Amino acid sequence: MHPGRVGTCLRAPGLALACFPKKGTISDMKNISIADILELPVQERIRLVELIWDSVAAVPEAVKISPALKAELEARLAEFEANPEAGYSWDQVKSRLKDGSWRSA
Repeated sequence: MHPGRVGTCLRAPGLALACFPKKGTISDMKNISIADILELPVQERIRLVELIWDSVAAVPEAVKISPALKAELEARLAEFEANPEAGYSWDQVKSRLKDGSWRSA
């Protein structure tokens, strides 16, 4: 067992309790430090990142993008819509990633 940990809960002096009950859910992580987060097991850190990402994705209008990036994305979308058969399928991409052939393209 890890110092400062009780079961699947993290306790630190002066900090709120951070528990990771069944199925990796996270409850009450107020006032927890980065150092404490970095001591969590990898699966619990991954779950925390997923929760943070989901909270960001829930409000896409809050993510500001530059005019240059917006123009680039619109150009890429227009190019795709003009020729949707160009490029690679997801199966082709996965295959090229697995066999390393993407490095020679």
